[in-house]
Amino acid sequence: MTAQADNRRNGAELFVHALENEGIRYIFAVPGEENLDFLEALRESGIELVLNRHEQAAGFMAATYGRLTGRVGVCLSTLGPGATNLVTAAAYAQLGGMPMMMISGQKPIKSSKQGLFQILDVVDLMRPLTKYTRQISNANTIPAKVREAFRIASEERPGAVHLELPEDIAAEVADADTHIFEPSDARRPTASVKSLNTACDMINKARHPLIMIGAGANRKRVSQALIHLVNVTGIPFFTTQMGKGVVDERHPRYLGNAALSSGDFVHCAIDHADLVINVGHDVVEKPPFFMKPGGKQVIHVNFSSADVDPVYFPQHEVVGDIANSVEHLAERCGQCSSHDFTRFMEVKAAVDCHLSEKVDEGRFPVIPQRIVYDVRQVMPEDGIIALDNGMYKLWFARNYPAYDNNTVLLDNALASMGAGLPSAMMAAMLYPHLKVMAVCGDGGFMMNSQELETAVRLKLNLVILIINDNAYGMIKWKQSQEGFENFGLDYNNPDFVKYAEAYGAIGHRIERTEDLQPTLKQALTAGGVQLIEVPVDYSENRRVFDEELVKLTCNL
Repeated sequence: MTAQADNRRNGAELFVHALENEGIRYIFAVPGEENLDFLEALRESGIELVLNRHEQAAGFMAATYGRLTGRVGVCLSTLGPGATNLVTAAAYAQLGGMPMMMISGQKPIKSSKQGLFQILDVVDLMRPLTKYTRQISNANTIPAKVREAFRIASEERPGAVHLELPEDIAAEVADADTHIFEPSDARRPTASVKSLNTACDMINKARHPLIMIGAGANRKRVSQALIHLVNVTGIPFFTTQMGKGVVDERHPRYLGNAALSSGDFVHCAIDHADLVINVGHDVVEKPPFFMKPGGKQVIHVNFSSADVDPVYFPQHEVVGDIANSVEHLAERCGQCSSHDFTRFMEVKAAVDCHLSEKVDEGRFPVIPQRIVYDVRQVMPEDGIIALDNGMYKLWFARNYPAYDNNTVLLDNALASMGAGLPSAMMAAMLYPHLKVMAVCGDGGFMMNSQELETAVRLKLNLVILIINDNAYGMIKWKQSQEGFENFGLDYNNPDFVKYAEAYGAIGHRIERTEDLQPTLKQALTAGGVQLIEVPVDYSENRRVFDEELVKLTCNL
C-alpha cells in the first residue's frame, strides 16, 4: 500500500473531521455496534462524547445546545430502536426552531448477512420531522452532505436534520482527493426599505399599537434592538411563553406574558390594540391571540414570511434579519403624539397587582404562586431555569419575571414532557459559572429521570426542583374544566430523596412551606446535583384561572 493510501480516511474519520471543521464541541449519544467505526474516529478527535442513558435525552440536549448557542447541536444513535427514540427530540427541535443534527447508524447496505433484523426506513421516518434527511451511500460524499446538513439546520427557520451512516460506509476508505468544505459565512438578508417604511407608517397611524415578542426574537442582538424600539417609541409590549426575557420584564412598558390562550389580563390589552407588531412569533408556537377578518391589523416582523393560517394572516410583513428590521423601526418611527397607551397602563397595573397576591402564602402543600416567588427570590439575574411541561409551566410563564433572554427555557411548540432535565443539564454544561435549575413536574421528571446518572457523572452543578402532585396535573385541570369526573390521571411516585441518592445526587424533601426558599438557596450554593421535592396544592388552578380571572378581566 502506498503512503498516499495510508493517509486516506475512512468514512467515519471523514465524518468526524467534517464535524470538527464545523466547530462541534460535543456529541450526545447512545451508541450501538453500527457506530463503532464512528466511535473510534471520535476517540481520536477533539470532540467530547457525552454518553446519555436514553436517545431522547441526547436529542433534547443537542437541541438545547442549538437553542442556546445558535450553532448546530449533534446527537448520535444506532439503527432501529435507537433511531426511533430520537423522533420526539427531532420534533422538539423542528417545531422549536433549534438547529440540531441527528446521526444514526445502519446495517451494511452493500451486503448484509442479517436480513431485515432491526432495519427500518429511518430516512423516510425522519422526513416529516426534519428539514433535511439523507442516507450516505458513498464515503466520498460525506463532506458535502455534512456541510449541506449544517447549512440547512442553521438557516432561518432553524431546525432538525438527519444523516444515516451505514456500517460499511463508515468503514469504507474515501478517495485521496476527497476534501472538507468550509462553513459558509453568508449573512441573513435584510428587509426591504419599502416594507420597513410601510411598517413605520402603519405604526404612526395607529392609535393603540402593541408589540408582541415571540420565540424568534430570543437572540442577543434582537433583545438589544427591541429595548431600543420600546424606549424610543414608548410602545408597550407583551411576550409569548417562548419570548420570555427578550426584554427585561421589569421594564415599565412590559404588560405580561400570554401564558393562557384567552381570558387573562394581557388579552384585555390585545383586544384594545388596533395594531399588533409581531416580532419573532409564528403559529408553530401556540398562538396567544386569534385574528378575525376586519379586526386589528398585524405587522409580521420575522426572518421568514408568515404561513397562511385561519387564525393568523398579517396585513403587512417585514421579512429579513429581525435585529436589523427592529433597529430600523426604532430609528425611523420614533415617538408619535397620536398614540394613546392609557388602557395598556391600566392593564399593567392590574397585572402587577394580581401577580403580587399570595406570594407569601404559608399553607402546605405549597401553592404555585409561592413556589414561583421563592424560585425567583433565590435565582440571580442571570440564572437559568429550564421548565418541563406541566401545569407549573403556566404559573412560571405568568408569574416569574425574566430579566434576560434565554434565562427561562421552556417549550411551547411541541410542548413535550421529559425535556426539562436534559435542557437544564445542557445549560449547566455550557455555563458552569451560572446558577441553573430544572423545574419539573413529577410526571415529566420521571420520563427522563435516568439522566440523573449522566448529570452526576458529568459533575454538573444543577438544582432539580420536582413539583409533586402524584398526577398528570395539567390534564386533571382540563378534565375538571370540561366537566368530566376525575379519572385515570393519578399515580404513585418513588421516594425522590432516596431516588436521588441512589444516583449519587443529594435529595431534599420540603415538609414546611417556610423551608422551601432556604433549601433552594442552600442547594444552589452547595453545588453538585441537588434534587428538591416540593408537594404542590393545585386547587389554585381552578380558583385563579377558571374563576378569579373571569371576574377580574370582565371588570377591567
